[in-house]
Amino acid sequence: MSTPASAWISAARPRTLPLALASILMGSFLAAREQLFNGWVLALACLTTIFLQILSNLANDYGDSVHGADSIEREGPKRAVQAGSITPQAMKRAIYVFSGLSVVSGVALLWVSLGASWQIFLTFFGLGIVCIIAAITYTNGSRPYGYAGLGDISVMLFFGLTGVLGTYYLHTHTLEPPVFLPAAACGFFATAVLNVNNIRDMKSDVQAGKMSIPVRLGAAKARVYHWFLLVAGLACAVAYVLLRPASVYQWLFLLAVPLVLVNGLNVQRKTQPAELDPYLKQMALTTLLFVITFGIGQLL
Repeated sequence: MSTPASAWISAARPRTLPLALASILMGSFLAAREQLFNGWVLALACLTTIFLQILSNLANDYGDSVHGADSIEREGPKRAVQAGSITPQAMKRAIYVFSGLSVVSGVALLWVSLGASWQIFLTFFGLGIVCIIAAITYTNGSRPYGYAGLGDISVMLFFGLTGVLGTYYLHTHTLEPPVFLPAAACGFFATAVLNVNNIRDMKSDVQAGKMSIPVRLGAAKARVYHWFLLVAGLACAVAYVLLRPASVYQWLFLLAVPLVLVNGLNVQRKTQPAELDPYLKQMALTTLLFVITFGIGQLL
């Protein structure tokens, strides 16, 4: 029997946290390569990202239930509001709480990194507010952008470019053009996780009017698109190493390639939506492994 605590834990979707943290770790590894690593920046960036990710998950639970994407037709795990284990009013209160926690943690992060550099501070603060708004409006509001098929762009921006480049800047107070490549790699892999989710949920998304990329492309082309995301992510990592060669250890990330291929092959072959669910977690963990091996390779 589900308890209130277990319902909230399930709604927070802890299995999504490794993917959210991957971009923070990547940015921190790249900063450490330049010997400009700040432990407080890493800790507060991780905390802020966890709050934002939980906020996003709670908001998506609420929004998809309101808009009908989390109906009985949904193939994936049932959501809390849809199942009745958390009331819509309680979920809305939790969204406000995690929005506040994200702001407090984010301000602490910016103060530790930037101090009284107010112009840059306010720029990053504004970016943080945009992140909060994006987390909430993905499936909420009269025109949620996730229902227009813009989720992939959002994931590329926030789980890739913004996460990695922002973290790198908060450590180093500078940006180097080559850093865009590993940032894009994280974005492509995170988008691949979303793509698996959207292929799995195509049937319920069509009924709810959620025009995700797989709904727009069709199942066959969505699987081709999935291969593009995987190959593009690896290509960005290879390009970075070739641009900034230092040692053979930089190729350590190739240890993650077999798992990337396993994901691509299974997403291509599995035709039943329920069969795809394990490959969401597998791709998220593969992305984290990629980041760790890539980062360690930069430091050795």
